[in-house]
Amino acid sequence: MTGLGSGPWDLLIVGGGVVGAGIARDAAMRGLRVALVERGDLGVGTSSRSSRLVHGGLRYLEHGDFRLVFEALHERAVLRRIAPHLVHPLAFVFPVHRGDRVPLWKLIAGMWLYDLLAGTRNVRAHRMLGKRALLRAEPMVRERGLVGGARYWDCQVDDARLTLATARSALAHGAALATYTEVEGLERSDGRVVGARLVDRIDGTRATVHATVVVNATGPWSDALRQMEDPAVTPVLRLTRGAHVLVPRARLGHTDAITLTSAVDGRVMFVLPWGPWSYVGTTDTDHEGTPDDVHATEEDVTYLLRSANAAFPHAHLVAEDVVVTWAAVRPLVRNDAKLSTATVSREHMILRGAGGMLTIVGGKLTTYRRMAAEMVDRVGEELHRIDGRPRAARARTDLEPLPGGTAADLTPLHARALDTGLTVDTADHLVARYGDEAQAVVNLVAADRHLAERLHPAHPAIAAEVVHAARRELALTVEDVLVRRIHLFYETTDAGAAAAATTARLMGATLGWGPEAVARAAEAYVALVRAKIRGR
Repeated sequence: MTGLGSGPWDLLIVGGGVVGAGIARDAAMRGLRVALVERGDLGVGTSSRSSRLVHGGLRYLEHGDFRLVFEALHERAVLRRIAPHLVHPLAFVFPVHRGDRVPLWKLIAGMWLYDLLAGTRNVRAHRMLGKRALLRAEPMVRERGLVGGARYWDCQVDDARLTLATARSALAHGAALATYTEVEGLERSDGRVVGARLVDRIDGTRATVHATVVVNATGPWSDALRQMEDPAVTPVLRLTRGAHVLVPRARLGHTDAITLTSAVDGRVMFVLPWGPWSYVGTTDTDHEGTPDDVHATEEDVTYLLRSANAAFPHAHLVAEDVVVTWAAVRPLVRNDAKLSTATVSREHMILRGAGGMLTIVGGKLTTYRRMAAEMVDRVGEELHRIDGRPRAARARTDLEPLPGGTAADLTPLHARALDTGLTVDTADHLVARYGDEAQAVVNLVAADRHLAERLHPAHPAIAAEVVHAARRELALTVEDVLVRRIHLFYETTDAGAAAAATTARLMGATLGWGPEAVARAAEAYVALVRAKIRGR
């Protein structure tokens, strides 16, 4: 909780996912005094366990959600502009087979409408493919029954690092931020929520923070915090679980991303490239447990592998081929409980509670910046009503680059990394992960050659990245680094366990841990990996 103090703040945000970080950035850019608290690491929930896509949502066209698709396509262009190092154009091939739920004529109409809604902001225009052209592009796709398809473009994103970059931008504009800080209760004055009682989950210290307005941006946990404000409040969320499996890309043999309709139930899903890996997702099933207890079930894995095997008959994927799984719950707005999860709206909603706390629910990763702007507009209305201050003009969050996204040409940074003695694959990795902030990591290597050592024999990440994460990227645990900063958890067959001891030692030297704390940190990560493997 260092740096929060007791306020008073204009705005206290509870929740450090991408939406909470976006609200903090927008509000700080408007000149508000902003504090954000998160019970874990930044993006530890849904915001780091998504399908890693910034997209318009082609499948939403089936349900007539034209406005949502239009807004998402606009935001896709914005994110490409402010975070070009994190949001990358990606080609998708959509094969169509006889008997598919989405026939070729419907796909043709959808492709033209998708491009029309994107307008001048389009990544690239679609192209319809006949059977032969599609098989030339993706020869391992099932040939039997194939009638053709399309190639179109959307974007892939590093979701965890997008959340981190947004939060760091908020910090740069004066916001205060405390991770591993949990809300134990809400503070009230004359019936109005005016702050929160907090506990530090690392050292156990407690504090009370006061704010004129409190915003609930806790995603799947939103109803729990709303019930802290008013125990009688009606829940508004319908939680659905989205699971993914990661497998070796060579087993599938695809070049581009693949959009497909599952042979199991006809749902639109994806097979997506991630370096030497492919991840398959996502499921969309009601989640009955708490948001804290979410993982890919055996049924999820079976469904995803069956769907992938049907699309790639030569793959013959089985559970033993799965390197890692991840899952999260979507905080969808409850409507008619009889609707399937695929048809529940992804649009968001802002609610005002009995104590004046503002809650934002629903939405999707791609539109987080727009959601944040709408929430800060509401905060401005509340502040004007409470103390009469003028409403601030909207911040130009659509123009200012996020950290790492400033340089238009990263070639000189790549060359500098090579000049420092780093290998080509490490230089590629640094530029792709950090954008123009790769310079900061390379500078650490130039000052200390030991920091050029690899963290893991099967991955290009280096020791300097751990130091950088602890110094500048708000990492406080080994999990923060290996799961959400460098992604060894997802990009090595042992989930990064071989790097745990080195990572803990480097973090300890940077953050001032003693030998026992270093050992505990490494052991905690290895235990996490074992638990994830058992849960898989």
